[in-house]
Amino acid sequence: MPEASRPDFVLDEQLCFALHTASRAMTGCYRPLLDSIGLTYSQYAVMLVLWEHESLTLGTLCGRLQLDTGTLSPLLKRLEAEGLLVRRRRAEDERTVQLTLTERGRALRDEAAAVRARVQEATGLTRAELTTLRDDLQTLAARLRAAHLAPV
Repeated sequence: MPEASRPDFVLDEQLCFALHTASRAMTGCYRPLLDSIGLTYSQYAVMLVLWEHESLTLGTLCGRLQLDTGTLSPLLKRLEAEGLLVRRRRAEDERTVQLTLTERGRALRDEAAAVRARVQEATGLTRAELTTLRDDLQTLAARLRAAHLAPV
């Protein structure tokens, strides 16, 4: 068997590529539906956390999304400009930025629920299958974060 055709060097045999293409397909499925409610996928992820908590610190949001403040700040500015959230420095600690949903931000959750349902339907998976897949992917991500691989 030629070296290049060994299964460990075939693109479609790679877990990393399957995850990459699945992720792109998932966000591609969300894109037109989220466009219709005025959100990008990244903004949707921020809103999901806010719908869960109503109000939280920027640091907490960064941790939940595993993103840094430099990545989130422009997103948050746009969401605030759209009237979906308010950013305020805490009076007791000026270094801490508090993010709070507005009434408009809360109302958008109903429209987003329809988006989520349509994407869930598009997967062709049952609720139990989706839960198992999600849990397996979260376990995989945690293991990979913990691995701290060094170059060979």
